[in-house]
Amino acid sequence: MLEPRSEIEDLIAARSEAIAAKDLDRLMALYAADVVYFDLVPPLRYVGSDALRDRFAHWFQGWRSAIGQEVRDLTITASGDIATAHMLIRASGTRQSGEDVGFWVRASDFCQRQDRGWLITHDHISLPVDLATGRGVHDLLP
Repeated sequence: MLEPRSEIEDLIAARSEAIAAKDLDRLMALYAADVVYFDLVPPLRYVGSDALRDRFAHWFQGWRSAIGQEVRDLTITASGDIATAHMLIRASGTRQSGEDVGFWVRASDFCQRQDRGWLITHDHISLPVDLATGRGVHDLLP
């Protein structure tokens, strides 16, 4: 059996690959049924795999191209059957409008080893906000 850190690295890589390919079934296989997901867009949270599946399906429809996924500064802490990871992720590609985009987000994952292996039980995606304008900041670089 691999060390938990290696297994979590593999889980994060598998998520990036599934997102890049817009493979909804492969992506959802990485999440626990009772996942809680905090995203950039409303509502405040998505609870359960059905809600998250709908969210990802809608997100995928907004992209004409594959969705680039560059993970940087991955930090993992694991103990027993629980692990946390935080990282920066650059999402990039061509939106349905034809606009080419690329921006960095912050991501934190909480994972638990279950019967079918490591699964993501909580995912938190955030974007810094300029408090003077109330708008998300898309042009920061790591």
